[in-house]
Amino acid sequence: MLLRLAGRARAPGGQGPRGRGLLTVVRQAAVIGSPVAHSLSPVLHNAAFEALGLPWTYTRVECDAAGVEPLVRGLDPSWAGLSVTMPGKRAALAVASSVTPRATLVGAANTLVPAPGGWRADCTDVDGVVGALRAAGGFAGGSRAVLLGAGGTATAALVGLASLGVRSFSLVVRSAARAAEALACAERVGVPLDLVEWAGADFADLAASSDVLVSTVPPAATEPIADALAEAPCVLDVVYHPWPTPLARALARRGRSSATGLDMLLHQAFGQCEQFTGRPAPRAAMRAALRAATGDILPLPLDR
Repeated sequence: MLLRLAGRARAPGGQGPRGRGLLTVVRQAAVIGSPVAHSLSPVLHNAAFEALGLPWTYTRVECDAAGVEPLVRGLDPSWAGLSVTMPGKRAALAVASSVTPRATLVGAANTLVPAPGGWRADCTDVDGVVGALRAAGGFAGGSRAVLLGAGGTATAALVGLASLGVRSFSLVVRSAARAAEALACAERVGVPLDLVEWAGADFADLAASSDVLVSTVPPAATEPIADALAEAPCVLDVVYHPWPTPLARALARRGRSSATGLDMLLHQAFGQCEQFTGRPAPRAAMRAALRAATGDILPLPLDR
């Protein structure tokens, strides 16, 4: 079990925000996962807290799946919530005392917030997919989607796309054994999911006949087929480092861009912030902070 918990914040000097002698309510939140040192979540949430005038802190906590339950059980009331990344998303679902319907559909949770009797689990990754496709991907609707890869992001994409009206899915995987979670998710959502073996896939036909394509696989996997995948009318490539990906380059050669993992990160963070704070997310401040940390978002600059 791997667990390194950041120190807990305290109210500075016992003064209120305007010096009225009131105790400042200092709360904290964190992203947990392993590895987590690279996470951009602190950039987003600390910018949000500052914009909202909240003297809160948001840190990173290195924690593997086995460490999620003891970590959550040991948190005191100063904690406003947790963002959960891999490999702890299913463990976060298990530790919760209540679970939102969409987290149940996805079969994983990326958000934990205090709730009566424990913690509520949610999956704002669904917001991330929907927001990225609408804001950056130019998704104008449709009924057919192609998903590349069967990891946790694929199930969130399936739920998000189904909420946008997509009713037919093709999942391209190297082995059917890897598709069990996605198949179970599709059954919960109530949509058909066709499995396509990677080695025999006609990627150009799949992309051209789709309304949207979501790639959750590493850049090396798409490099030989990037031009074929670029036939899709709308693309979300969840990778954002290293950038540009082969798929992003192929789209750029056509004068197009894709929604990216950074777009997804930004839009999933909006919902988390609102659950942590109980206030509308300061979207402009969060977007500006992420742009400052990464160079750009919509689209990221291509060195071509």
